[in-house]
Amino acid sequence: MKEIKQNKSVFLFLILLFVGYTYFVYTEGTENVNSPEMNESAIKGRTLWQENNCTACHQIYGLGGFLGPDLTNVYRKYGDGTKGFFNAGIGSMPKYNFANIEQDNLLEFLKSVNESGNFPNENVIETWYGDVEIKGVDHE
Repeated sequence: MKEIKQNKSVFLFLILLFVGYTYFVYTEGTENVNSPEMNESAIKGRTLWQENNCTACHQIYGLGGFLGPDLTNVYRKYGDGTKGFFNAGIGSMPKYNFANIEQDNLLEFLKSVNESGNFPNENVIETWYGDVEIKGVDHE
């Protein structure tokens, strides 16, 4: 009988622990304080990016599909000329008919992604066996 009471106590403790942990995880903010603020246009561009499932083919920060190029720093490379790709329909990329304002919003989104960092990081070297080394840092 004593063992059953102990098991119930342990079970109740685990339930309370789970509820507390769940509350903490789902109520704490998830904003990234290191990322730049997105303006209203960039937020609309992100929504357009999501609605058109651009991540199915393109990557940002190495996450996403592999059919198209990683677009983390595409703005750095092409600047405002990046808009030329949005409706192009080149190769396997579908021909979208984005309005000018939608193109501006997508460009703002990609500009904000570009400002948030570099990918891949030129100072990081990934070895063939999966370790990561940083250029100029002595690991000994």
